[in-house]
Amino acid sequence: MIRLAAMLYSLIATAIAGTAVIAVLAAGMVTSMAIIYAAAGGAVVAAPVSWLVAKRLYQGA
Repeated sequence: MIRLAAMLYSLIATAIAGTAVIAVLAAGMVTSMAIIYAAAGGAVVAAPVSWLVAKRLYQGA
């Protein structure tokens, strides 16, 4: 399940971090630190999300 979670992380982290960066930019915070914090926060949030998605996929199989 760890391999599946790792593969899902590459997709989920990109989506969540990208969404967070777009939200920060839309809010008018265009400093580089705000963008970096949003991307890092999205990457951190994506770890448990990918684990939960992998767990659900294994339970459904």
